[in-house]
Amino acid sequence: MTSRGEPRLADAAEIAAEQGLTPARINGLYNERAENAAGETFPEFVDKRGRARLWNHAEVTAWFAHRAQARLTEHTPPSRDPEELLNAAEASRFLGYKNANQVTTFVRDHPGYFPDPDVVEEKGTSENPYRRQLWRVQTLLDWMATRPGRGRRAGDKAAPALPEVPVDGDPDELLGATQAAALLGYKTVGSFSSSLSQGNLPLLKETDGVAEEGRQRGRRRWTRRRILQQAAQRSKR
Repeated sequence: MTSRGEPRLADAAEIAAEQGLTPARINGLYNERAENAAGETFPEFVDKRGRARLWNHAEVTAWFAHRAQARLTEHTPPSRDPEELLNAAEASRFLGYKNANQVTTFVRDHPGYFPDPDVVEEKGTSENPYRRQLWRVQTLLDWMATRPGRGRRAGDKAAPALPEVPVDGDPDELLGATQAAALLGYKTVGSFSSSLSQGNLPLLKETDGVAEEGRQRGRRRWTRRRILQQAAQRSKR
């Protein structure tokens, strides 16, 4: 929380999630004194808490608005049937990632950032089962058009707003990443997931359960009580 008139601060994890990069890359841009297309140097951080640097969110957002397009942003996917189904490795290559495991990493470590698979096939045997996740080409194209870091243009769809989650609900109710992000004050699930993966939410390192049914099966869950404890700790920083 910031007082009226004070700039909102953001750490590398939050900025990275918004710009479609990694926290290490955000710190790298600062260390390299990287310049954008307007010749402006990456902003200085304005505060430091522990090992975490905090930047003026508005200044960093403005810097990225004038950043020259990266190779991935300029990637043009090959022409394919919009209804064709691609597995995680095929989807990674289709989207222009050199790492064939990139989509798998998004799904595993950043719930809510990447679209859910359109089809999930139960494979293997009863002793060694596994799930095969598939995405339609059109789903991937839609995500490319709106993913963080591309910049907003007329006609672009905004990321869906997080739901309103009551703080006074059942303290033992299991909540997912989207609800946790809302209770913690993040603007997007991607920001929450990135911050969690960087160890900035220590009380949520351990989960209280996983979803057992539907397309969310296997996704992490935390009790409302634990999330609110983390929110209280985060507000004191």
